[in-house]
Amino acid sequence: MKYDELKVIAKNMRKNILTMIYKAKSGHPGGSLSAVEIMVYLYYKEMIIDSPTDENRDRFVLSKGHGAPVLYAVLMEKGFISKELIPTLRQVDSKLQGHPDMKKLPKAGVEASTGSLGQGLSIANGMALAFKLDKKPNRVFALLGDGEINEGMIWEAAMLASHYHLDNLTAILDHNGLQIDGKNEDVMTIKPIDKKFEAFGWHVIKADGNDFESLEKAFEERKSVKGKPAIIIAETIKGKGCSFMENEAGWHGKAPNDEQFCKAMEEMGDIGDKTEGGGLNG
Repeated sequence: MKYDELKVIAKNMRKNILTMIYKAKSGHPGGSLSAVEIMVYLYYKEMIIDSPTDENRDRFVLSKGHGAPVLYAVLMEKGFISKELIPTLRQVDSKLQGHPDMKKLPKAGVEASTGSLGQGLSIANGMALAFKLDKKPNRVFALLGDGEINEGMIWEAAMLASHYHLDNLTAILDHNGLQIDGKNEDVMTIKPIDKKFEAFGWHVIKADGNDFESLEKAFEERKSVKGKPAIIIAETIKGKGCSFMENEAGWHGKAPNDEQFCKAMEEMGDIGDKTEGGGLNG
């Protein structure tokens, strides 16, 4: 699939992410929008996942569970879940919970229930180790948030992955530089991220997480690494694609109002009442 085609998918996903959050009147737009290109590349270029029920599929764990809208959006584009669910995000008994719930979508591509930050990488470790023990070729990918790596459990998981030589595990860090309370360096310094993971025995790759060509180079490099886990530190822009949300920590967990939603849709080449799920009038 060509980059231009991937860009169309990314644009559709951004519209649907914002529509979900607007309809719910709550959610996490900033970190969902920053990870769009990463998710598009994973699901359309990198992962073996033609069916969410195929035993030979690769597995994906959204460790930064509050970014659930980006996962739902890519699963919709793949046809694993219906776009009719867009207006139901975060509603009582909805399949689209505010954080991924594998019991709500057991055969639709949600591989793990996440949300308590730091736990997703451990879940991914377990999957990767199981595939190793069973001598299966399946790979596991986990998306982490940069604020999430404040959690000690991430580093316990990093140590374990290296100890067991989990070269079928790839972590991707959505490094947009912001978390709920502000800039990473103001809340809890996380740099040097590369040196820390290297010290734990990981292969480290750096990429522009909002650029498909850069992501392709990163994942190709990853394929050449044997005997150890790898992390792709993907530099991204929080709120990517929506001018007034970009690089603004305030949009970590806030829904747009009517005016803001219309402005965002206009920037993306659409207007509210024409978006998937009905926009303003749906």
